[in-house]
Amino acid sequence: MRKESYFQRLPSSKTRWIYIALGLTMNFCLGSVYSWSIFRKPLEELFEISATESSLPYMFFLVFYAIFMPIAGRFLDKYGPKLVSIIGGILVGIGWMLAGFSSNLLLLTIGYGIIAGTGVGVAYGAPIAVSTKWFEDKRGFVVGLTVLGFGMSPLITAPIARKLIDLYGPLFTFRILGIVFFFVIVLLSIPLKFPSKDEGYIKTESNRTKDVQSYNPSTMLKTTTFWGLWLCFVIGTLSGLMAIGISSPVGQEIIKLSPDAAAISVSIFAIFNGIGRPLFGFLTDKITPRYAAMLNFAIILFSSLGMLFAKEGRVVLFMITFSCLWLSLGGWLSIVPTATAQFFGTLHYSKNYGFLFTAYGVGAILGNLISGSIRDILGSYVFNFYITSILSIIGILIAFFSLKDRKKKEKAAMQK
Repeated sequence: MRKESYFQRLPSSKTRWIYIALGLTMNFCLGSVYSWSIFRKPLEELFEISATESSLPYMFFLVFYAIFMPIAGRFLDKYGPKLVSIIGGILVGIGWMLAGFSSNLLLLTIGYGIIAGTGVGVAYGAPIAVSTKWFEDKRGFVVGLTVLGFGMSPLITAPIARKLIDLYGPLFTFRILGIVFFFVIVLLSIPLKFPSKDEGYIKTESNRTKDVQSYNPSTMLKTTTFWGLWLCFVIGTLSGLMAIGISSPVGQEIIKLSPDAAAISVSIFAIFNGIGRPLFGFLTDKITPRYAAMLNFAIILFSSLGMLFAKEGRVVLFMITFSCLWLSLGGWLSIVPTATAQFFGTLHYSKNYGFLFTAYGVGAILGNLISGSIRDILGSYVFNFYITSILSIIGILIAFFSLKDRKKKEKAAMQK
């Protein structure tokens, strides 16, 4: 008789919380991309490149991350989260290590941007899908907890990277972190699994009905709700990823912080990015995706307006506004996966969320190209916040008109 593992022998009610802990820890490694601003100035000096050029590895990372999310989602149900996550972890580690041996911007972009970004795209969806299937009774909250580590990663990785860069330079730092990420992600992927019919949350009749009513990708793509949510996600990620990518340079160039102080500020911002995930997951469950999205855009609007008054010495203003911008991005990484399940059901969840996640890639491209270009052309990052102010107002309008409650829409359709 085959001996069962510890994870298999635990009662379902206890087992499912272990998957949250595993996913959260894995995401601390996957979310290290949010510490990229720590590497920018050292790399600009090392390779003698511009602000726009130093954003390219980060941009490619986020783009390939977004591209491979839907691709990996197609294989999660077929091959299971363990295998998919292990493959992603291997790619992440190899990508970071190859970046450490790069001699120019092109090789750095291939290693860090393309290979490591692909790895994160492959691995990222696995713990989220596991959490969603084990906790159908509290999806928003547990998805937020699972991706909490991704948002809070810079709390740990930013000061570590800053210290390693001071000691060994940016390239050797890539090698060290690559080795660590390789082993941590692969080892933590091994216990991941979806619940069987006899495990996890027991479906009620209403939940079975939701599964029957689930949209497949082709049906989902024909709805205005999908495109409204997709556009909201583009705007939210453009604003948030732009802020994350320029946090350290803005602190040093505009507020006149030292490199070490800027690195500490990034760690503090990461706390808010992490908090934003369970907070907006909870809010999405309670006040619907529509109003959670509108609240998030309001935060982006007031934060962007605040940064228009930023100047040397205004540390408190910088800390408040960027904390809110990081929090807003964390919120979108819970609003959208939770809204995907609420609007389109759970039967095709992995594939559906993968399609919506392409908006993250679009936001990454636009956010990085805009922020770097504005800095190089106009000489300051401050002008970016005029753009995010306008976009946040547009986002509020899109959310209000397109993210209507599914139950109310179905009830209205039946009455016609």
